[in-house]
Amino acid sequence: MRHAAALLGLLAVLLPGAGQALQIKPLKVIAFGDVGVGGSSQRAFGEGVRRFEASHGADLLLALGDNDYTEDPGAFRANWEASFGWARRSRIGVTGVLGNHDVRVEGGRYEFPTLKMPGRYYRRRVGPVDFFMLDSNAVDAGQTAWLRRALAASRARWKIAAFHHPAFSCGNYQSHPGVVGSWVPLFERFRVKLVLSSHDHNYQRFAERQGVRYVLHGGANPNLYPLKDCPSGYPRRVRGQVEHGFIYLVIRETRLDGWAVWPDGRRRDHFVIRG
Repeated sequence: MRHAAALLGLLAVLLPGAGQALQIKPLKVIAFGDVGVGGSSQRAFGEGVRRFEASHGADLLLALGDNDYTEDPGAFRANWEASFGWARRSRIGVTGVLGNHDVRVEGGRYEFPTLKMPGRYYRRRVGPVDFFMLDSNAVDAGQTAWLRRALAASRARWKIAAFHHPAFSCGNYQSHPGVVGSWVPLFERFRVKLVLSSHDHNYQRFAERQGVRYVLHGGANPNLYPLKDCPSGYPRRVRGQVEHGFIYLVIRETRLDGWAVWPDGRRRDHFVIRG
């Protein structure tokens, strides 16, 4: 008994608030799309992300596709290092998906080492989140069957899907028929909480549809696209902005906070998802 009492006393010293539920460190993610223009524009965007991370923290950078417009593997690696090499040096994780511009050379495989991608599509567990990283350039039967199996096998409280072409968009682009027909039913069936995309060079957030939230941000690109009215049958667009920036997620055990952030670090739209 004396040993048990001593152990409890030690825990009270080492763990402030012992006897209460332990606080698990939140997972912090910065996601951005359509960044790969190279040159001073990409470097300036990367510097804005670096400054924000220095103030707010991040565990993972998530590239949402069109990571390279140059169609030159060497230029891609140099541009990424110049813009985001600080993340590697700070031991911040990196992951990504392929956009339509990425697959024009080698099917995008030259990006795999830099973005720590094991393939065109894959599942990655980071903290409390299962990320389902998909290739929307080819919504084929094989990938869809893999997604069904991976979602069914996941026991994570938080399931987040990421791919380039949005399921829903009201701008230069609209719905991706393959995504809506093949993947959206799986997101709803297996309780995916959040779907991230880019492709349209703006920011759009849609109301929950069958338990799933859809958010896109292609504002890492210097060339922005206008917004349009949404067609009937879409989930309601609750926020749309023609602006540069990125998405910042803070994911706790039972709550996800997300923001649209300007490159200068000011937080804009805020949304909450309960786990």
